[in-house]
Amino acid sequence: MAALRELQHQNSPQNHPSQYESWQISTWPHRACFAGGCATVLISLLKCLLLTVGGARPWMEPVFAALIAYVAADLVTGIYHWAIDNYGGAETPVFGSQIEAFLSHHQHPSAITRRQLANNLYIPSAAVTVVFSPVNVVSADPALLGFAGVFAGCIMFSQQFHAWAHTPKGKLPPLVAAIQGAGIIVGRAQHAAHHRPPYNSNYCIVSGVWNRFLDKSKFFVAAEVAVFRVFGVRPRSWSEPISDRKLQEGGINYHN
Repeated sequence: MAALRELQHQNSPQNHPSQYESWQISTWPHRACFAGGCATVLISLLKCLLLTVGGARPWMEPVFAALIAYVAADLVTGIYHWAIDNYGGAETPVFGSQIEAFLSHHQHPSAITRRQLANNLYIPSAAVTVVFSPVNVVSADPALLGFAGVFAGCIMFSQQFHAWAHTPKGKLPPLVAAIQGAGIIVGRAQHAAHHRPPYNSNYCIVSGVWNRFLDKSKFFVAAEVAVFRVFGVRPRSWSEPISDRKLQEGGINYHN
């Protein structure tokens, strides 16, 4: 929380009034979405803690669920990032603004570091609130609540982890630099590989723990070939005409 307060202070318009454009500044609706997401995550975690301490359930269950959630969130951000990067456009319903923002991000990667916190996180915050609030209301399972809280928190803050992966180490709060260096959140060197054209690797932006496996196994190449076969839609990462080599990399023989 101290790191977030420091980041908010650094991002305050009063401190740097000339650095911000309108699209970088947090509005009250942004802050409301962010507050809702934070409340949702905290309720999940607090309810999990109270049920674990006050009940007879083993504490290892929610801890194990939280670890699974942390790993799963990294994978989900990778799949979502891949889809946004490669398919759709500004006119796509619901996701159009995000697609446009991610494509612009490839051209201006450091711009994300100048967005204020709520401005950067309001979309995943709103999604977290909608999806996980019902879990908080109906569930009394500490393991499920532990999973929900950690998964939702990682998803919500993944865009901030992403922003920190573009921030010079000397400008990061010390705590953030430490957990980034420990590999708990995605680091600058790993994410930098994603920003080499055609932007087709290292999609995961929580810890990046899945990136090596997904890239080595050519998971996304196979998915792209499958989408092309079924829907005839080429991903943006194919910067050259599709070839037999690309099809073979995906593990699919398109000619059969």
